Amino acid sequence: MPKQQSDAEDAKRLDVVFGRLKDWALPIGVAVAAAGLGAASISGGLADRDRASEEAAANQSAASVPMCEVTDRNNLVPVSGALFGVNLNLDAKPLSRYAADLGHKPAVSVSFADFPYTGQERTHLRQAAAQIRADGHVMLLTLEPKQGLAAITPDVTGALVKDLASINNQGVPVIVRLAHEMNGSWYPWSQQPLEYKAVFTQVADAVHTGAPGSAMMWAPNYAGGYPFAGGQFEAKPGSADFAALDTDHDGALTMADDPYGPYYPGDQAVDWVGMSLYHWGAKYPWGENEIPEPHKFADQLTGTYNGANGDDSLLPDFYGVYGKDHNKPVAIPETAALYNPAVGGASETDIKRTWWEQVFSAQAHAQFPNLKMINWFEWDKNETEVNGRIDWTVTNTPAVRDTFTAALPDWLEYGSGTNCRPAGS
Repeated sequence: MPKQQSDAEDAKRLDVVFGRLKDWALPIGVAVAAAGLGAASISGGLADRDRASEEAAANQSAASVPMCEVTDRNNLVPVSGALFGVNLNLDAKPLSRYAADLGHKPAVSVSFADFPYTGQERTHLRQAAAQIRADGHVMLLTLEPKQGLAAITPDVTGALVKDLASINNQGVPVIVRLAHEMNGSWYPWSQQPLEYKAVFTQVADAVHTGAPGSAMMWAPNYAGGYPFAGGQFEAKPGSADFAALDTDHDGALTMADDPYGPYYPGDQAVDWVGMSLYHWGAKYPWGENEIPEPHKFADQLTGTYNGANGDDSLLPDFYGVYGKDHNKPVAIPETAALYNPAVGGASETDIKRTWWEQVFSAQAHAQFPNLKMINWFEWDKNETEVNGRIDWTVTNTPAVRDTFTAALPDWLEYGSGTNCRPAGS
């Protein structure tokens, strides 16, 4: 009820009360007391009625907001085109600010967490999900088992599934990228294909059963330089893992061995396949500002690269094997081009534009119809490989941002946010 109308009705009711008291010819003291009690009772009743009306209106308004629908994992893959996403430092730039800078809400937002994750990380995930709910669509959750694969117990997996289901019920689908770059030699889960496949399958089974709005992504590292000898967690000769990785059975691990297949958990467990591809420069050591070579992106995705970074032509065709033969949607979970503000060389715009023109080219779109997700790495950070600051971003510098946003093709799909009531509310 509007406030003005309520006040007028209160005054009218009080006039009636005082008029009746006067007609009864009661003693003045009794009349005043009666009038005071009557006014308080009526005023209180009206206030209660107004509060009830407001609550009813609020409930009716909330009820008019549709209930969140959990998107089935199979419907996360666009029919044509690709989802555009971002790997963003949400502490430095909220997703809403990035969306405003880009001119689009990203369809995918990448989050990282240890696995098992702490209570604080769980809070961060919920906060990230809230940002994605308002200014994105899908969360790509990268889980890093830094305590080793043995730490991923059924209880840990069960807790994850409950959190995924809760996020899904808020209208946010999740794609879980579990233990990425497992074919490298630098993570506690590296080069352990037997245990890795068992753990991935265990988690995938639980997610598929308990969180139908979530999917699983298998994402090895680009294998240029495989088997990455000298890393802390490389497979040891004589171990069962070493034997599983020695696919040509010559007693040694070399680039002639399959750097992807021994780690693949199988089509039932894997919903998406992914590979991060960056332009770090022309040759190692990194840190110089150099223009990407022509066709570098496509050549690396298909295992045909032979250039300044080395001869990687022995590598399998990642897109051909997993995108075509296994018929999986292919993601580039992270991509960007290195720009070092501390040195000279090619300009920031020229380096980044040359790279994104390859990634978003009409030729790549036609050549890779199963390429269904591309996420830009939007960080300005210190990189240990360079021992200095690298600016990977495309929205922080106005000239670069304007050139980038103008170049985004119309076959990319973006987010729209969601306005719905969490399922079960």
